[in-house]
Amino acid sequence: MNEPTIGYVVWRLAMRLRVSMDRALAPLGLTHAQYSLIASLYGLRTSQAPTQKQLADLTGLEPMYVSKLARQLETKGWVERLRDSHDTRAVRLAITSEGTAVTREAIAVTGRLLDQVTAPLGGRGSRRAAEAQAALEAMLAAPIDTDH
Repeated sequence: MNEPTIGYVVWRLAMRLRVSMDRALAPLGLTHAQYSLIASLYGLRTSQAPTQKQLADLTGLEPMYVSKLARQLETKGWVERLRDSHDTRAVRLAITSEGTAVTREAIAVTGRLLDQVTAPLGGRGSRRAAEAQAALEAMLAAPIDTDH
């Protein structure tokens, strides 16, 4: 049997992390995708609420998916969708106080999970974890030509 490729290992790790996050966040009423959006919104805390497009760019999620997630989070009362006063096509997102409270809990939950995932590297603050993250970030930043 051939050795697994780096693509396969990255895919397996991503799937393991996503499933683990979904399970860990379920008691809070969040999916991993919803968490990605609301935690990004929480982390921005800018004077002007970001647009759905800005959050799509930040998270790497498709704009239509961000819109769907925002509607789900709005239904829970954790996010407000606001019309942009300068661009009627744009929708801005603002986290509510209830959303902030849930997000803080979720950040603690995901932090404990990331501690477990990075334990083989010496933990989140270790040199090996920093090197692994830098390598993964370099892979993410590299352009991919899908035409060939």
